[in-house]
Parts: sequence; structure tokens; C-alpha cells
Amino acid sequence: MKTMLGPRRHHYLARVSTLLIAVALIAGTVGCPPPPAPQYELAISSTEGGSVTAPGQGTFAYDEGTVVNLLAEAEEGYQFVNWTGDAGTIASVNATATTITMNGDYSITARFVAQPELRTTGAFLDEVLVTKEPDPSAAVQQLKNDVLDIYALGPTDASLYSEILADPNLTSVESVGVFNDFTFNPVGPTFPATGKLNPFSVPEFREAMHWLVDRDYIAGDIAGALAVPRYTCLNDNFADAKERYPDLIAAVEAKYAHDPTKAEAVITEEVGNLGAVLEGGKWMYNGEPVELIFLIRTEDERKDIGDYYAGLLEGLGFTMTRQYGTFHDLTPLWLYGDPGLGTWHIYTGGWIDMGITRDEGETFGFFYTTLGYAWMDPLLPLWQAYVNDPAFYEAAEKLWNGGFATMAERRALFETCLEYSMKENQRMFLSTRRWFTPMRENVRVAHDLAGGVSGSWMWALTAHFVDDEDEPIVGGTLRVATPDILTNPWNPVAGSSSWPNYDMFPIRATGDMGLQPDTRTGLRWAGRIEKAEVFVQTGLPVGVTNTDWCSLSFVPEIQVPLDAWADWDAAEQRFITVAERFPEGTTAARKSVSYYPDDIFDVPLHDGSSLSMGDFILYAILLFDRAKEESAIYDESYVAEFDAFISAFKGVRFITDNPDYGLIVEYYSDQWELDAELAITTMFPVYSQGPGMWHTIALGIRAEEDKALAFSQAKSTNLEVLATSTTASTILHVLFTSFSFPCFSCSLIAS
Repeated sequence: MKTMLGPRRHHYLARVSTLLIAVALIAGTVGCPPPPAPQYELAISSTEGGSVTAPGQGTFAYDEGTVVNLLAEAEEGYQFVNWTGDAGTIASVNATATTITMNGDYSITARFVAQPELRTTGAFLDEVLVTKEPDPSAAVQQLKNDVLDIYALGPTDASLYSEILADPNLTSVESVGVFNDFTFNPVGPTFPATGKLNPFSVPEFREAMHWLVDRDYIAGDIAGALAVPRYTCLNDNFADAKERYPDLIAAVEAKYAHDPTKAEAVITEEVGNLGAVLEGGKWMYNGEPVELIFLIRTEDERKDIGDYYAGLLEGLGFTMTRQYGTFHDLTPLWLYGDPGLGTWHIYTGGWIDMGITRDEGETFGFFYTTLGYAWMDPLLPLWQAYVNDPAFYEAAEKLWNGGFATMAERRALFETCLEYSMKENQRMFLSTRRWFTPMRENVRVAHDLAGGVSGSWMWALTAHFVDDEDEPIVGGTLRVATPDILTNPWNPVAGSSSWPNYDMFPIRATGDMGLQPDTRTGLRWAGRIEKAEVFVQTGLPVGVTNTDWCSLSFVPEIQVPLDAWADWDAAEQRFITVAERFPEGTTAARKSVSYYPDDIFDVPLHDGSSLSMGDFILYAILLFDRAKEESAIYDESYVAEFDAFISAFKGVRFITDNPDYGLIVEYYSDQWELDAELAITTMFPVYSQGPGMWHTIALGIRAEEDKALAFSQAKSTNLEVLATSTTASTILHVLFTSFSFPCFSCSLIAS
């Protein structure tokens, strides 16, 4: 009979069963080893130029999950690039020392490439791409998005500056060469074309503007503290204002401090003297409101400055017409237009010192007198309208031509010019702006303290990228944007001027120079020349700083060699010697000797050709030929500049038979500088608008001889032909017509 187990019996058996099971499990564990972990194979190889030294090269077996150390070493002349193949679990594919985690069968390769040949000359970069971006805000966003590397000719907006400083991927460099003014139209008392009143024709009226305008408000509130007040044409950061004559500047600032009450009194008197009357708070002349047409630039803070000033004049009873526009909109009116047409009274001017100017003596002549007219192309009507007190013009002309023998005489001339320039006030300077050039954080470039990156002649030679250790990287493409580009015809002889500097920025990257400007001091360093010697007459206030390559000597007299070239016969197409021009001989106040290295004619140019004596000779010829009526390329607009040059020029000699140097250039002139480094004339073929070689300039000469093209804009306008431009496809048909041979492919390009 079957019986059921009792509870006690049941519990006992359960405990025994549990014990037996546990013992069996333990026995099984001790006696039977577990299955082995999965193993995977790692196949390691390398390309030519290096090897993997840890763990080596070949095939290795590792347990699943093993972390294997890898080390790749390059051979001499090669560099490691990266790990390729099954690289998904490699910690860093770009590192020579890294690890790989074994989660499967892998095959990897260490890739090496030959190191690029170290560049010891030329630029770091492979290429530079320059594009147009007129909107600074958009440019900054492109910098953030890594679409741009530099925004040259940078902005002045305080909010953008703060935005750049807050971004760790961006940086900027600052410069102090930008300044603003009010440019006044001096024609009058009425405009010949309209008969309307122009109170700015009266010097006393223009002088009163100093007291009316609050420069502190412009520099602080409008410019967001990125500017300082400016009263004169002298840059506050340069030697004349900051070091030589700060007391003269302080006296000007005290005399013309903001005083609106005084301004209103003078304005009321002078406008009344012109026959205008104040009726109901409005100035009237011949029954009509006295209208002032104000050209206001819109691209930067000048819009706010213009609105501020227009409001002040409206408050005094003038009827204001605010004409807003960009550089392209307004330049035809104030710069190229006839001021007698009465199309404007005031313009919000902006200027850039493209380099540190150690001697600003010429500044008065340029901004306030007809002396500046000689350097303009086309010749600008506004400068022709300037009328000066004879004492002012005489002093400005002496500073322009270096007509002083001591620093005491120079100071007296500055005193006179400062006094009269503030009284006549054809231009009223307002502020010196601290402007900035934004760029990516990994970009380095030599910027000028005055002209920034866009004004630096060194920018293309120094621009480069850096790695994480701030070491230079050779190669790469630099992406640059500017507010505008290709604004005027490009040719070195008389092409695109630097009015907006948009074109000169890339032009500066296209060639070498005999001397390179120091971006910090405004002095010069030896560029293509090896060394230089400067001789000046004893007693002249000349000094020298860089004595390692430039020497200065004082001599009682400098005789000009009779066989030196002193002029040019355009009819016979030959040089005129000193013996011919000065039969009794002549002396010079200054002589410079430039020594070029013996390989000067071996260095390749941008187009692959080599520099030659022909480049130097044509440069010398064009100093004279275009100003001679007998020349086939005579240009009336060049005559005034030539007259200023020839009045001081005494002679030049090219010496090519010295065994130690490729070329020696002796230059003689009565024009001298305060610094010996600035008194060196190398005759290197860099014209006013950039480098020019004979084989390219000859194309323009041939076309101008045929009156098919013209170097200068003034002559092209007079002849009603295109201006020579190396960037314009439209001139190709003209060139091939002048050279009388067909070129089907070029015709296709030109069309």
C-alpha cells in the first residue's frame, strides 16, 4: 500500500537533493575547463615610406576585446598620414601612436606620403582666392561657417567686433589708419550752374563747423568707442602728431573744442553776409530755402555720422537733402563730378593710411591745396576748386617738396599749416577709427598697424595656416573676401587707384619690391636688394635705424656723374645724359646706391619668365616718355606729376659689370627724407599701381600708340577708348587688332 511521506521526511530528502546537486555542480566546474574566448586576427601592413613598429607588421591573433597598441614610424623624407582599412575601432586614425580594440578580424594599413619639399622662398600658400562680400555681417557669418579665412578691409562695427571676440574659432587684428571727415564743396558763393547759394564757399562758415560738431559724441556714441576724436589731417598715432608736435595738436584741440553757441553765432553772421535771411526758423535766399545737399555713405558708421550732422544743420535753419548711397553711388558726384554743378555740398569722407607715415609733411598739400591734384587720375575737379591763403600754400608747398634745412624750420611750417588748414577747413576731420580685420583662428598674416591686412605689402608673403601647436603649415588655399573688387581698370602704369583700396589689396600680392615696408614702423627693409648706401648733404636732418643693411653718410657735396641719365628725348627715343641736360655739371642733395644680389635675374616671375634689365630700363623710360608731347603715348594727365618729379631729379646710373652684384643702381635727386631707409630709390619695376614687366606693358604701349587703348582713365575718357586693363576680357580684341594677327581662341574668350 502506498503511503504518503510525512512532512519531516519530505524536508530531509529535499535538503539532501539540494546538497547533491550543489556538489555535482562544483565537481563539474572543477573538473571541466570552460570553452576558450573567441580569437580574431589583425593583419597589419604599411605603404612605402614607413612601417608599423608596434606590434609590427604581419598577422597577429588576439582575444576578443583586447586593446592593441599601434605605433607607426615614418622613414626620412616621408610623413605619416593615417590608418586605413578596418579602422572602425582605432582610437585615432590620424595619430601615429594609437590603439585598436579587437572585436573581429581586421586588416589595417599605415599610410605614408613623401614630405613636400621645404619652401625656402616665396609664399607659404598654394593659392589665394579673393571674392566680393559687401556685407560685413554676412562675411563674419561666413568666417564662422568656415567658408572664409579672412575678411580684408575689415569692418568697424562695434557689435560685430564683440561677436568676433566671443567666438573661439575667430580672431582679429587691429589697425589705426582709417579716419573720417566731412568734405565740403568750396565753390561759390553761388553755384555757376544753378545760381543757388553755397555757404560752404566761405572759409569762416567752414571754420565754424569745428565748434558745431561734437567729435567726442562721434567717436564714443556713434563709433562705439572704436574711435578717438580727430581735429587735424595728421594721424594721431604717427610721429608728427604723437611725438614731434603734440603741443601743436593740443593747442588746436583746445581752440576748436565743441562750442555750439559760438558756432551758431558765426554761422548766423556769415550766412547773413551772403544775403540770406532767417524767416520762421528757415534760411531763405532769393525767396527760396537755402538747401544743403548732403551725400551720406551707408556702408558703415558714416550713415549715423551723416544723420547726426544733418540734424545739427537742420536745427540751425538749413533745408537738408540727404542723399544716401554707397561708394559707387556717390563717387561720381563728389570725386569725379564738377563741383560747380551744385549737385552736392557735403560728403561723408573716409580715408585709409595704407602704411605708417613717418613724415606727414605732404598731407597738408594733398588734402587742402591744388598740389594734390597732380597725383590724381583722372585729374579731379574738386582739387582744382581749392583756393588758399598765399601763406598757407607757400608753407604747404615747402613741406611737399622738402623745402627746409632744419627741424626747427620744419616745425614752423607745420605751425603755419595747422593754423590755416583749420581756418580754411576744406576738409573737417572727425575721428580716427580703430578698425579690425577678422579671420579664422588658425590664420597668421603680417598686417600693417595703419593699413591692416588690406594695406600691407607683406600680407601675401607672410599669410599661412598654423597647426594645433601654432607651427606654420606649408600649402593650402586662403579664402579672402573684400567689400568690392575689380572696381577700376588694372594696369601698373596708371590703372586702378587706391581710392577704395579694393583693387590694390590683391595687386600687392602679385609681385616683389626692391624695398619692403615695415608693417610696424613705416621704415623699409631690404626686399629684392641686398643692401643700400645713402649719401646726403651735410647738415640735413636725416637719420638711419636699420644699419645692418643701410648705411648713411654726410658729405659736403654730391656731384652727379656726367654719364648718368638725366632726361629722355621722346622724339629720338633715347636717354639724355647729365652732360647734355646740365652742360656745366650739377649736384644733388641726395644719392642712393642699391645693390642687387648676383642672382637677381635668375629668380622666376609669376608667369615663369625671369626679371631682366629690360624691365628696369622700361621703368626708367616711362618715368619720362608719357609726359613728352613728342611721345606716341603722350598723356596730358601725367604732366603735372612729371613736373614735380623732374624738378628734383638729377640722374640715374645702372651698373651691370660689378662681379659681386647682379645690378647696382645709383640715383641722384634733390628730394630727401628724414629717414635714410625711405631715401632709397631702387628703380625696381613696381609702378604706382603694382609690378610691371616689359613684355606685358609693351602690349599696352602698342595699343596706346594706335590710340586703341590708354593707360590712364583720363586719357581713355578723352580718346573715348577703353582703359588698359589686364583683368578685362573686353580689351583682347583691341590688343590683337593692334598686333595685327588673328587668334580664334582669344576671340572666343573675349566674346
